[in-house]
Amino acid sequence: MTHGHASRGGASTALLTDRYELTMVDAALRDGTADRRCVFELFGRRLSAGRRFGVVGGTGRLLSLIRDFRFDHEELRFLRDEKVVDAATLDFLEGYRFTGSITGYREGELYFPGSPILTVEGTFAEAVVLETLALSVLNHDSAIATAAARMSVAAGDRPLAEMGSRRAGERSAVAAARAAYIAGFAATSNLEAGRRWGIPTMGTAAHSWTLLHDTEEDAFRAQIDALGTGTTLLVDTYDIRRGVETAVRIAGTGLGGVRIDSGDLPTVAAEVRAQLDELGATGTRITVTSDLDEYAIAALAASPVDSYGVGTSVVTGSGTPTAGMVYKLVARQDSDGGWVGVAKASTDKGSKGGRKAAFRTLDEGTATSELIVVSDGFEALDTGASHPGARPLQVALVTDGEPDAAFEGPAGVEAARAHHARVREELPVRALALSRSDPAIPTVYADARAAGMIAQPAVASGAE
Repeated sequence: MTHGHASRGGASTALLTDRYELTMVDAALRDGTADRRCVFELFGRRLSAGRRFGVVGGTGRLLSLIRDFRFDHEELRFLRDEKVVDAATLDFLEGYRFTGSITGYREGELYFPGSPILTVEGTFAEAVVLETLALSVLNHDSAIATAAARMSVAAGDRPLAEMGSRRAGERSAVAAARAAYIAGFAATSNLEAGRRWGIPTMGTAAHSWTLLHDTEEDAFRAQIDALGTGTTLLVDTYDIRRGVETAVRIAGTGLGGVRIDSGDLPTVAAEVRAQLDELGATGTRITVTSDLDEYAIAALAASPVDSYGVGTSVVTGSGTPTAGMVYKLVARQDSDGGWVGVAKASTDKGSKGGRKAAFRTLDEGTATSELIVVSDGFEALDTGASHPGARPLQVALVTDGEPDAAFEGPAGVEAARAHHARVREELPVRALALSRSDPAIPTVYADARAAGMIAQPAVASGAE
């Protein structure tokens, strides 16, 4: 994959998709609709598990994957051998390049039901094939980012480390570490995430290190010899109280930290803090791990804990492993070159047609609503227009087929992390509660004509 580079350099991502995307292209080429200009929108109908806000994750990864969305020799051979599409479609796919535009929410931005997180415009054939890839990335990463943000809120000023690689697929583990960092985690145990995305890495030793040695004292002494007294010693392999005593006796009162991975953590943390202070190790920090989630972290708020390590819960979205977003056609060119708003009307799975511009209304810096201005489908929406008392939410991510490299790579990750920290400050206090509830702010729809945001008649490129 390319990360932050303006040219393609990775393996093809074109088959990270569902078969029906290509069979639709095949049929559209046959009936002449493949070149119809279309607008697709990626959004969530609701927030999962009664959460009060969502966090957009994965945008920068998606842009890099789109750079590599090309049908090279191996991909075309597979499609031919499996008879997925006909020869004419294979010729089309061989020259495939996304040449359209994508606008959307910045990575790290908050989202709510109906938020137009991505808007993809191009011909039907070039835009529809991005559906599976876009949903794969954003559904996974946004679920992780949302869970991580809730954990970050619960942790307050105490740092969080992501350490869930062994609870996820090897590639999704790297993506999860990235999403968690954007949403407020301070470090990851995953070295590939550190190399690829520039995330700080952490980690010292597991219980196997202690069990390897003849005594706990031998294990601690060897670790300190290798890593210095500033290291963190895992003190619960045998008896925690004896482990703490041994750790301080060997390292001295300047021991960097101890880690607790078992027991009733609020009780154990209080006992360990008291013991460390009695031994004179008043500056030794306490890190707790052991199946933490946002609720367990919140329960430790009054405990003398200095940092948290979170594994399974963060990489699985804390029980919600997907954000449940969808990718729907909301407007298309008609046979006369004008635009028609289209919408799905299925029960509980409806969509709202037309182009959209999104804003977050604010009252003295606090978010009050998600304002979505919708065109009637026959007129162009001036998405660059401002709205009084509101912050525009959409930015250009891909222009004429070229992704904006500023959102990619380690620099894009840092920008997303900073953006998330800023916008989270806009949340009303009720948004920070962990209990199930309605979204923290309502989604409000407004007509574009009434809002004065119609730019000009929407005539498709090249139409007379």
